[in-house]
Amino acid sequence: MKILFLCILVGAVSLATAQRTPKLVEPGMISNGGVFGFTLSPDSRVALWVQSNGKRDTLKIMESRKTKGKWSAPRVASFSTTSGTWKDIDPVFTPDGKKVLFQSTRNTHRMPDRKDFDIWAVALTPTGWTEPYALPGEINSEVSESYASMTTDGTVYFMKENDNNVGRSDIYFSELNAGKYQKPQNIGMPVNTAERESNPFIAADGSYIIYFSSDSTGLGEVDLWISFRKNDQWTTPANLGAPINSAIAEFCPFVHAKEKRLYFARQRKTETGRMEENIYSVNFNVNRYR
Repeated sequence: MKILFLCILVGAVSLATAQRTPKLVEPGMISNGGVFGFTLSPDSRVALWVQSNGKRDTLKIMESRKTKGKWSAPRVASFSTTSGTWKDIDPVFTPDGKKVLFQSTRNTHRMPDRKDFDIWAVALTPTGWTEPYALPGEINSEVSESYASMTTDGTVYFMKENDNNVGRSDIYFSELNAGKYQKPQNIGMPVNTAERESNPFIAADGSYIIYFSSDSTGLGEVDLWISFRKNDQWTTPANLGAPINSAIAEFCPFVHAKEKRLYFARQRKTETGRMEENIYSVNFNVNRYR
């Protein structure tokens, strides 16, 4: 009886340890060495991610759907590009699962030589994806906006170049008013610093934000950090620590509320000039960092 109890205890400890260790998401099929920017619908049945092939010359959004517990073969999402005419990145489901935000260099009502990313949206219907559209209002500009995520009230958090050129990029937000997005506001310190901040994932209720920073006190080139919204102010950011962060780069965070899992990408530069990029997931308890 004691031996059986010990075996059960050891097994439980091993399982708990394994769940705290990030693991590859669908090795070979999704995580193939050239992917990042993973998002998952609230019902865990629709997955989207960016196929990069380890470079940034061709960027397209891939899709897979789960039926009877099995993922379908990946294909280019109908709202993305199969030819590489433009670049699409960073899909993120909205909290209700009805829309996906992403960024694109596709040219609509823009100067012909513009190559920056704008924030777009596409709706998911029972019959498939609708036609994508650029977010209305003042949210898009002449510089790149990227990695956008949304709260339940429609406020969008995203990255763009800092207006005062302090740091290479900062996190901004834009509120929805009368169907249009307002002039973006810099969320300020202590989240934004003289370092590079980007890839913000905002909680549905706006209570916390996870993002990457090049803060030199981190473990790698860029790490994932978290800050909480308390009394209308952001708390001092905390590094998510090991084993989530490592000596290489972690980016593109996405928290699946129902699964209580954090999905993110890791990137390792290779001697060939390409990047090895894969998607990982780990059990995530946000209260651990409060």
